[in-house]
Amino acid sequence: MSIVEQITALVRQKSDEYQASDPGQYNFWNGHLKYVYHEATELAKRYGADLEIVQLGALLHDIALLEKVGAKADHHKNGKKLAEQILRGHGCPDDKMQRVLGCILHHRSSKNAENIEELCVADADILAHFDNIPMLFDAAYNLHKMVGLENVREFMRGTFEKDFDDLSNRTKAEFESRYRMICDVVLADSV
Repeated sequence: MSIVEQITALVRQKSDEYQASDPGQYNFWNGHLKYVYHEATELAKRYGADLEIVQLGALLHDIALLEKVGAKADHHKNGKKLAEQILRGHGCPDDKMQRVLGCILHHRSSKNAENIEELCVADADILAHFDNIPMLFDAAYNLHKMVGLENVREFMRGTFEKDFDDLSNRTKAEFESRYRMICDVVLADSV
């Protein structure tokens, strides 16, 4: 079994455990991680990035949230530490591990990316939000306790705009028509 397959199994197990600890908890795998993994894989192929590094970075980028370690604002830093332990335990070579850890540390915005692998993971993290729009509705209604469709639309408009702005210029150019279509359909107006 490859290291990507091993880490996929581990992350799926941790997602199941996270949700089982409180049935109301978020399902990280089905709600976010599988979308990030898919988008990161596609971007890596398109941009000529190291596929294994990108896939491992995508799988582990939110590991601190799954493990409930530290504040959400620091999950990229805490995730880097946790991922290092996991990767060492799976025999990942140090040079490869350092590149995966960079993907985790810099996944919060492609503006922080120092190489193409980091850019792929950061952009995939954003694109995953567009792949799972019901998650944003759930956040608006349940997490933020919003009332009224117009309030939800404003929340989603702000989220979409921030996410789109955080994409790298390369991905933004490729994604723009899809972004505009999503906004037209979900927000029932044009951006």
